[in-house]
Amino acid sequence: MSKNGFTTTILHSDRRAGAEHGAVHKPMHPSSQYAYADSRELAAVFQGQPGYTYARQGTPTTAALDAQVTQMEDGVATISFATGMAALNATFFALLRRGDHLITSKYIFGNTNSLLNTLGALGVDVTLVDATDIDDVRKAYRAQTRMVFTEAIANPGTQVADLRAMGDWCREKNLVYVIDNTLATPWLSPGKVFGASLVVNSLSKYIGGHGNALGGAVTNTGLYDWSDYPHIAEPYRKGPATTWGLTQIKKKGLRDMGGTLSSEAAHRIAVGAETLALRMDKSCQNSMALAQYLSRHPKVVKVHYPGLASHPQHERAADYFGNRFGALMGVDLAPDIDVFEFLNRLRVLILATHLGDTRTLVLPMAQTIYYEMGAQQRALMGISDTFLRMSVGIEDTQDLIDDFAQALDRS
Repeated sequence: MSKNGFTTTILHSDRRAGAEHGAVHKPMHPSSQYAYADSRELAAVFQGQPGYTYARQGTPTTAALDAQVTQMEDGVATISFATGMAALNATFFALLRRGDHLITSKYIFGNTNSLLNTLGALGVDVTLVDATDIDDVRKAYRAQTRMVFTEAIANPGTQVADLRAMGDWCREKNLVYVIDNTLATPWLSPGKVFGASLVVNSLSKYIGGHGNALGGAVTNTGLYDWSDYPHIAEPYRKGPATTWGLTQIKKKGLRDMGGTLSSEAAHRIAVGAETLALRMDKSCQNSMALAQYLSRHPKVVKVHYPGLASHPQHERAADYFGNRFGALMGVDLAPDIDVFEFLNRLRVLILATHLGDTRTLVLPMAQTIYYEMGAQQRALMGISDTFLRMSVGIEDTQDLIDDFAQALDRS
C-alpha cells in the first residue's frame, strides 16, 4: 500500500499507473491476442519478460485489477481468475502432489469442502482441524505436510481462525500458509499481517461488491521463500525465489487450466473495488445493529456474529479487525418455525445465494448449499434446519430490522 490511505490509493490506482490517453479508469482490452513488431520481443514475453501474448494468461485490464488487489493486500503480486473457486483450484492443484498432506479448517464453505474431497480422491491427504485452536492445528502435523489453509472468517458459521498463531507456526515449520480473506476482506485486515504466504479473495463478493461480475484472486505476500519447496518446476525457478509459487499458479491455473478472468468482468470489479471501504463500513454497522436486535428476539435461538460478546472468538475478532466484524452472520431460528414460510414473508431482504452485495441476501443453508453433504455432516458443522446465512448490505438500518421483525411476528 502507498503512503496514501486505502481508498485514495485504490481510487487513483489506474491513473497513476498511466492509463492510456489520460483515462481515469483503465480501458477494457477485449483482444484475445497481442502482436509485436519485433519477433525477439515476442519470444522474450513467452520466456518470462513482462508483456501479453494470449488473453488466457491475462490482459492489460486484468493486470490493472491485479495491481489494485496487490495494493489492498499489501502484497508483491496478484493473479486474477474467473471465480474464487478457480483461484482456489489453481492454488491447490499447482502446488500440491499425490502424497502431500494439507491441513485445513473444518469450518469452510461447502463448495470449498467439495473441492478438498476431490483433492483427497486424487491422492492429497487432507486433515480437517478446528482452526480456532492452534493446538488442534499443531497436532495434525506430519512429515508430508506442505500447506495450511483456512478462511479468515468462516462461511457461514463466522468462526474466526487463530490466524496469527497459525502464521507463526507455519513460519516455524516452513509451511505454505494460505488464507481465504473473502469475508474479512483486505479492508478489515490484509492476510499478510497474519503471516500468510498466499491470500485468496473471491472478487465476486465484497471487493467487486455489486453482484454483477464473477472473479477471484491469489495474492503473493512475498513472505514465503519458495527455493526449498519441492514442487516448483524448473522453468519457473527464475528471479527472486519469493515469486516462484505465484508464477507456477499462473501458468497452471491460467495457461493450463484456463481459469481466466475476462476483461469485462475485471473492469466491473475494479470499479466496484474503489468503494470497498465505504461499503464494508456501512455493512458492518448494519450487521452489528441487526445482530444485536436478533440476539434479543425470543424466536431466535442464536446469532452467529463475531461482533457479539457471546461469540466464541469475539475478543480475537476485535483484536484482528478493530470495531468492524464483517458483514455476514448466521441466524438460528426457533426449531418450530417453518423456515420457508418465514423467508417468504420478507420484503426487503432478498432470497438469493451469493454474498458481498450492496443488497442484503438471505439463504437457508441446510436446504441449499449444505444439502448435498447430508444431515450428519451438517450437524457436525452446526448447520440446523432453521439456520439462515445472511449477507448484510448497505440499506437503511431500520428497514432491515423492521423487515425481520414483521416476518418473525407472523411466524
